[in-house]
Amino acid sequence: MTTNIAESLNSILMDEWDYPMSYIFNSIAKKFGEKFRERHAFVGGKENIFVPSTERILRDNKSGSDSLYVGNTNGVLDEYTVFGNGITAKVNLLESSCSCQKFNLVKMPFELAMVALRAKYSDGKDYGNSIYDYSSPIYKDKSYLLAYSKAINVVPPEGEWTVPQELVETKISPPPYDLKLERKKFKRTKDVGEIFKSKRRNRCSICKKYGDKRTTCRMSIKS
Repeated sequence: MTTNIAESLNSILMDEWDYPMSYIFNSIAKKFGEKFRERHAFVGGKENIFVPSTERILRDNKSGSDSLYVGNTNGVLDEYTVFGNGITAKVNLLESSCSCQKFNLVKMPFELAMVALRAKYSDGKDYGNSIYDYSSPIYKDKSYLLAYSKAINVVPPEGEWTVPQELVETKISPPPYDLKLERKKFKRTKDVGEIFKSKRRNRCSICKKYGDKRTTCRMSIKS
């Protein structure tokens, strides 16, 4: 898999592009159905609050916060200043925000937010539970399983299709295309130096006239 969704889909559907249209849709539905069952079984068999990948990220963030320090100079319960490793940031737990914007965008406690949570709840059960409380519910395994719970129906034979009459009578024209297969030619804009540059003319070495060549010169033929 890649970060480009289109490339990822193309890589797993390379063989299907040679099939008829209805077979392409059915093959795509089959592949997605297999992926859905695979993901559903993988996440459903874990005893986690969040999906395994999110649990791993949270563990890494928790261990990475050990080298950071936190302060609460203003005395406000949910506002902390975190510094260390050349970083100084302000974390607001009540708004689930950070001055570096990472907490705001990811909606999951990272290293700076972990330090603030430890300062508020101390090490213990409350600290562990607060990590999940300050994370978005989209990372929960229940949300993940819900996303893969829908069934993907295959395309029935064309004879069983129910098509509205207004669509049957609609004439769809093909998109415009150029019959020429070669690359479209563009007229190049000449540079100023090219416009005023004089053309070089050949000079015959026999008759010394411009425009003639030694191989085609009349004087050479007469001799």
